[in-house]
Amino acid sequence: KVLDASTLSFGTRVRWFAICFVAGIVCSILGTALLWLPKGIKLFALFYTLGNIAALASTCFLMGPLKQLKAMFEPKRLVATLVMLLFLVLTLCAVFWWNKKGLAVLFCILQFLAMTWYSLSYIPFAR
Repeated sequence: KVLDASTLSFGTRVRWFAICFVAGIVCSILGTALLWLPKGIKLFALFYTLGNIAALASTCFLMGPLKQLKAMFEPKRLVATLVMLLFLVLTLCAVFWWNKKGLAVLFCILQFLAMTWYSLSYIPFAR
């Protein structure tokens, strides 16, 4: 029952959705601001990726984690989900393991585009 959204009241679910979503936006903006610091590329990539993960996790409070995972891997959005997750991982690999700043920025841009594509997959006829 813990993994089902119905265990929380509607007001609590909306409140936690908003908290996670706003935290995701704040992390993304903070990451972008940190980009301009010396050696800020690592903080940028980390905060930008955490922001996207928080925004993605926010919908778990509305749908419930299991329903969210099932929806993410439905055939109609499977490719969008996999591309989005791939760029989340590649961004962190580029900055922390490969130490390629330009590649990290490119992956962040692709991460943004992948998140947009994934988000549009929930809107009928949007893609």
